[in-house]
Amino acid sequence: MTPKFPAARIQLDEVAPKPVAAILRVERSIELDPALHDLVSLRASQLNGCAFCIDMHWKDARARGESEERLYMLSAWRESDLYDAREQAALELCEAMTFIADGHVRDSVWARVRSEFTEQETAQLVYAIAAINTWNRLQITSRAEPGHYQAGDLAAVA
Repeated sequence: MTPKFPAARIQLDEVAPKPVAAILRVERSIELDPALHDLVSLRASQLNGCAFCIDMHWKDARARGESEERLYMLSAWRESDLYDAREQAALELCEAMTFIADGHVRDSVWARVRSEFTEQETAQLVYAIAAINTWNRLQITSRAEPGHYQAGDLAAVA
């Protein structure tokens, strides 16, 4: 049987189903606006160079109605007026958490996030960014193959 999401090195969901299921439970427990979740997931995946996750989150975002223009512009979000203050704060936190070794999460970044999000929303955002960075590392290491994902597939994974 061909795996739903083939990987060149290792099929982690088959070899280690319990950890994959645990990470999926964490992912599903995150309560964040789906459009914002898509943006930070896609941005972290761009930064990490995870082709599988870029493919997945691009398709899911488009299926939820995100514009191609905003998705194309995401890598240059600082120079674009297409993103509101909340999205900009979330994207800045996403970049700081993804490149954690480059100065950690500066107080100015945290202050900007806290000015736009409640404490509960901030916690959900932090978990969303941490989760996508975990997924990126797993998919890159296993060499998950982009192009097989169809919008909504992740929701159907048991």
